[in-house]
Amino acid sequence: MSIPAHFLKILIILFGALCGLAPAALLAAPQPLTAGWEYRWGDLPLTVEGTPDWALAQQPEQWHAIDFPSNPSGRNGQDQVWYRVTLPAGDWQDPVLYILSIDLIVQVWLDGENIYQYGTFDKDGRGKFEGWPWHKITLPEGYENKTLYFRVFSDYTDIGLWGEVSLMDHSELILHILNSSLEALLVAGFSLLVALLALILSLLQGGRKTFTSIALFSLASSVMLLSESSASQLLVPDALMWDYLAAGSYFLLPVGLWLMLDQWLGSARPPRAISVIWKLHLVYALGALSLALTGVIGLSFTFPPFDALFLLSLFSMALITAPRMHLMTTEQQVLVLACGVFGALLVADMAVAHGFMPWVQVPVGLGLLVFILAVVIISLRHYGMTQRALQELTVTLEHQVAERTEKTEKLLQREQTRAEVLAFENQKSRFFAEVVSELQACVSLDQAFQRLAEDMPSLCSPIKGMIYRRTAFGGYERLALWGYGDSLPDLPPAIETLSHMPPPVHLLAGSIEEAEAACKNSRGLVCFSINVEFMGHGPAPECLLLVDVDSINSSGKTEGGAARLMASINLVVERIGVTLSGISLKEDLRRFSYEDALTGLKNRRYFDQLFEHEATVALRKELPLSLLLVDIDHFKQFNDTHGHEAGDAALKAFAAILESRFRGSDVVCRYGGEEFVVILPASDIAGARERAEQLREAVRKETVIFEGKDLGSLTISIGAASWPGSTNNPEKLLKLADEMLYKAKAGGRNKVEAFPDI
Repeated sequence: MSIPAHFLKILIILFGALCGLAPAALLAAPQPLTAGWEYRWGDLPLTVEGTPDWALAQQPEQWHAIDFPSNPSGRNGQDQVWYRVTLPAGDWQDPVLYILSIDLIVQVWLDGENIYQYGTFDKDGRGKFEGWPWHKITLPEGYENKTLYFRVFSDYTDIGLWGEVSLMDHSELILHILNSSLEALLVAGFSLLVALLALILSLLQGGRKTFTSIALFSLASSVMLLSESSASQLLVPDALMWDYLAAGSYFLLPVGLWLMLDQWLGSARPPRAISVIWKLHLVYALGALSLALTGVIGLSFTFPPFDALFLLSLFSMALITAPRMHLMTTEQQVLVLACGVFGALLVADMAVAHGFMPWVQVPVGLGLLVFILAVVIISLRHYGMTQRALQELTVTLEHQVAERTEKTEKLLQREQTRAEVLAFENQKSRFFAEVVSELQACVSLDQAFQRLAEDMPSLCSPIKGMIYRRTAFGGYERLALWGYGDSLPDLPPAIETLSHMPPPVHLLAGSIEEAEAACKNSRGLVCFSINVEFMGHGPAPECLLLVDVDSINSSGKTEGGAARLMASINLVVERIGVTLSGISLKEDLRRFSYEDALTGLKNRRYFDQLFEHEATVALRKELPLSLLLVDIDHFKQFNDTHGHEAGDAALKAFAAILESRFRGSDVVCRYGGEEFVVILPASDIAGARERAEQLREAVRKETVIFEGKDLGSLTISIGAASWPGSTNNPEKLLKLADEMLYKAKAGGRNKVEAFPDI
């Protein structure tokens, strides 16, 4: 695989710079442009050809002197500025103008020609942020003593050129960049090495938080230094990508920093103080990068708030740690002081970045190196102490292991026996789960008891027993018997009665208390009652399970005798009772249908329950609730005239109209006979009256067809009431609606009456 030419050139120059073998010509110092700068606010108007109006640019009163082309006074929210400078003569073979950074986009003009542009200017002379690269502006021949113009747009806090502005030979540029980035690259490489070592130690020690935080901090530091160094563009010429990497690592830097302090300071810190700080920084990092990547805000605008947050957290940390310095160990004090030096350099770098201090190369990398070295030395010392402690602990554990080996061997046989017991119990548990699943699929208690009679022998095996179900006559009928062969067991007299009935049918006479008492008095027989919940009369002992204690002890499958298995059987019985209760309640619910058989509408029982619920919801959410009470006019006369079958057809037709006239959230019920009720959630009295009038008109226009005959149309009377318009208690709506219905009937029928009348 061949190495690209520009990478090879970079490596050769970097090697020469490190070894001191660079040619003398390459070491010529660049010439900074520090004098003769002028500025004017606002954009120059463009001609038809799209070039600036140079006639206006030549007016001296438009320009003002400035020491350095950055952040002139009197900005007042302006985002466009022009700078100019006269280029000096110099002995350069291939001259270029090097600019460390520009906020935010720029055009460079010489002799009326645009010789360089970074970013895209729209028709209004504005554009979006496209990164903070260094700029190389190639100067044409004869540039000496000519005026160079810079057209700059920035909606950022800074506007103009930033850092270094120098003239130099093109051949000097790469070496100049590498020389200025050498410190950052070396510290970044060291930080990356520390991050890898800390990550390895973290994995070896099961994700120990101390090494994880060191790895995070060192990795963030390495990426930040590499991304912010000028040399990064020599590797990948994508300024915006490096700016995103720089932002992400810069924003995560305090997360790793405060995490380390959180681990190292230990009891010397107040509870949760540092934890809150690093979590706040983590939230900001994720939120700012997400908003920038999605285009909600520009990446450049995420830096000033972060600097303010970082500055505040540094100040908070100083307030937290300074009063506790005397409580800290020497290592903790060294760590805090190193953090303080690093923080002070960061604050100085922020001041330079935001124009509070003149531009100077702040040695943030050296401060970072000092801090990382302090952390690494302390970490290695702790690691060595931990290893020595582990060696001492190993010797102690060897003695303890030798002492406990004998006890372990004694317990081995017992554990093997317990494993067999657990395997047996797990097998029964799986089978029991299948039994419960089959029971839950049953649709009736009869079907469930039939399934229970089939599965219970396998579930209880190898324990002998029998199961009985309560009959309608007050006794218990045996469903199944297992473990006794062809011979029946000797049951107590209180249980085995009515023995004249042919086997295997037997009845247990008396109550459940009598049966349990009889089992207790019998030798080796224990009785469990399976209680089933019924909607009508509550729980009842619907089933009896009798097991033989002697077969429990002789089965060899239980450790600890009968008591353990008795507890397990009791849990099984309770679970079966719950399952049967669910089947019973489902049967009861099916018997209580909420649907009117004739019209298909909900019945009065459903209305009574639902209206109480809707009234409660209306009160809690403060939403209006309306009620319509509807009565078919002269329906008895209609029945007498046309017959009850025609009346039923009329009721069905009217029910169909009701269902078609109301929305899905409304509830229509048959209240009784020819009366119907409609619940209108979230509807006030005006809306309810309007809906009632629409219903009345629709019914009047619809004719009843029965057996091909047109029986004419029906009319209805409607009473309407609403909460809170009609009453302060929604539970009184039915009474008010009934009063309004009576008023409608008394007023001649075929009308709507609402309270209050609107």
